[in-house]
Amino acid sequence: MRIRGGRLPVGRNAADPSGSGASGGASENGGSAERTPDGDGSAERTPGDGGSAERTPGDGASGGGSAAGGPDSTGAGRLASPWPRAAALLLAGALPALTFPAPGLWWFAYVALVPWLLLIRTARSPRRAVLDGWIGGIGFVIAVHHWLMPSLHVFIVLLAALLGLLWAPWGLLVSRLLGGSPSARRAVAAVVVVPSGWLLIELVRSWEGLGGPWGLLGASQWEVSPALRVASVGGVWLVSLLVLAVNTGVALLIAVPRARTAAGVALLVCALAVTAMWAWAPRPESAGTVRIAVVQPGIVEGPGSVARRLDRGEELTRSLAGRGVDLVVWGESSIGAGAWENPETARRLAELSRLVGADLLVNVDARQTDGAGRSGIFKSAVLVGPDGPTGDRYDKMRLVPFGEYVPARSLLGWATSVGRAAGEDRLRGDRQVVMTLPDGARGLRIGPLVCFETAFPDMSRRLVRDGAQVLVAQSATSTFQESWAPAQHASLGALRAAENGRPMVHATLTGISAAYGPRGERVGRPLGTDASAAEVFDLPLARGETLYGRFGDWPVYGAFAALAALCAVEGLRALRRPAPRPPGPPARTAHGSPGRPGR
Repeated sequence: MRIRGGRLPVGRNAADPSGSGASGGASENGGSAERTPDGDGSAERTPGDGGSAERTPGDGASGGGSAAGGPDSTGAGRLASPWPRAAALLLAGALPALTFPAPGLWWFAYVALVPWLLLIRTARSPRRAVLDGWIGGIGFVIAVHHWLMPSLHVFIVLLAALLGLLWAPWGLLVSRLLGGSPSARRAVAAVVVVPSGWLLIELVRSWEGLGGPWGLLGASQWEVSPALRVASVGGVWLVSLLVLAVNTGVALLIAVPRARTAAGVALLVCALAVTAMWAWAPRPESAGTVRIAVVQPGIVEGPGSVARRLDRGEELTRSLAGRGVDLVVWGESSIGAGAWENPETARRLAELSRLVGADLLVNVDARQTDGAGRSGIFKSAVLVGPDGPTGDRYDKMRLVPFGEYVPARSLLGWATSVGRAAGEDRLRGDRQVVMTLPDGARGLRIGPLVCFETAFPDMSRRLVRDGAQVLVAQSATSTFQESWAPAQHASLGALRAAENGRPMVHATLTGISAAYGPRGERVGRPLGTDASAAEVFDLPLARGETLYGRFGDWPVYGAFAALAALCAVEGLRALRRPAPRPPGPPARTAHGSPGRPGR
């Protein structure tokens, strides 16, 4: 038998008149492979659910192919089996947690998602890609929030399983754009659209009811000066986009030889964009300095701990006399409910203010009645002057789920029996407050935040737009003292300062207390979790407006636009695709019986 047009390819059945045969991933499943030309002259193969493989045009934003991977997407070795693959996905999803404090491997953020992306790329079907996204999301949530285990116990697994669903459609998106052998256009689209999909996940889980914006990938870059400059342009959202774009480009460089040039160009564009922002983005203008002291009493436990903590705070504050401070900040819940209701406490605080020559910003967790007549437990920042409480008070607006209230308590109230969930829901404040200090402190305007409110970029931005010159956070992470939580919480101050071009003070009961300048740079010496001390910070003030302060969360809107463009391209392609023709009548033999396949 003579083969025209060349030699018979290895592994192809000579008896197959079409020459398509069964090879690659299709042969493993016992299916066949059907080819159509790719948009750039090559062929792309995508295994389907039923074990067969089909090639479809691959140009355009999505490649026009199936959502699953290509010739190398059949998996290798043990990762083709469900349980080893699930374990690998959990580990891959957990890797980004190493980029946050305390490990602080910030440089690892730029490749931490590559293993997860490569695993999803090898998914054999859209269903498998969705599952890969979900399992990796579970690993991410557990790793980033592992310090909650003492409080939530087994409930964190259920929480991770629910939040992990946010990554399920992202898995399908990754498979759609990175699977198979992407063309150059599809590779460029992936570098834009895959990070956009991740950013929308961060946006959704930033809702307070889902735990708030803890563990945003861009927050891992809190001590990298170029990244802080990027944050001043587009907030932590823009930093996340760039980190994800680099991860996507690296994944393409590793796995898709034909897309390496496009991926390299995309990475170069990212580097040039960061350089441009570093060089041309507006910088805060110096406006003098202000001296703010932080009082950190440290670990105080056992019977009478509330009273002894107040005594220790008073002792440390007295040590600040004669040091010319403009404001003294105490940590969250620094004064217990019983002490605040005692008139003697107000007298002691007023005496401290007179001694030090500055107002005190304390924090109470007590039953109060607000201006709207609501009575209950509020967590409040209260300004105290030489004559006692000044009347300036901010009631915390965004509460910690389970820590300060139980969502849908009638349904999830059982969480209080397996962890440290709140036995009684706290009440929320209804507005943010900018407090003005006396003329002795040059009328300094401060914007208070309580606890994990520092994780919400919009709250700090609102305070600065309302005139705050210094952002002041009061926190208490003593429950998680030996975990990564104190360092992660303190690091958020650098991002909020850089985003808004205003200095920020982070004061805690037990550490880590720290201060940051208007560019996000660290100021002075932070107080660690082993310290019981008072520290004075000379904070540089600034004026002017950052691009993030002016335009807000514009990267989020850009991500929406990128995903909308992808959907539009896919919709147009679906409309232009010709409808399948109905099957013709079966072939007949000379005797009138249907032809036998393969004869």
